[in-house]
Amino acid sequence: MKRYDLEKLWDEHTKYEFATPDVEATLSTMAADAYVNHVPVMTGGRGKSELRVFYGKDFLPCMPPDFTLTDVSRTVGEDQLVDEMVISFTHTVEMPWILPGIAPTGRHVEVPLVAIVRFRDGKLAHERVYWDQASVLKQIGLLTDVGLPVFGAETARVVLELPHNQRMA
Repeated sequence: MKRYDLEKLWDEHTKYEFATPDVEATLSTMAADAYVNHVPVMTGGRGKSELRVFYGKDFLPCMPPDFTLTDVSRTVGEDQLVDEMVISFTHTVEMPWILPGIAPTGRHVEVPLVAIVRFRDGKLAHERVYWDQASVLKQIGLLTDVGLPVFGAETARVVLELPHNQRMA
């Protein structure tokens, strides 16, 4: 069985998503039956035809100009990689991939995000992405009940500020 550099494959995929947004280049890094599932809002797609629509309509052209992704940690296994990141953006454009059906609010969002990525034969086989949607909704002003145990951007700041070997009390 051939060994692949999963970090290099993932970095190439994310380059085509964020640095040089290109639908076909992104798809070229993926298996024919790959899927993407943004778990909190169930966006993404299955197979290259659905993913072509997702990346071309709902993801790549829907990034605010100030969108940033900050790497926090990465764990690499034999055929799977887990990335912990913090994303930050001002909600100035429609973003169907993270806020489907929500018009731009102009509010700033910072939220930790985890991507679990499996590879097969040198291609991305699936990507499951998790984040705290309640925190996102609070930050854009749609979740306003102060009695709920939901936090905003401070969740991202704690992830960025605490050493990775230190646990919360």
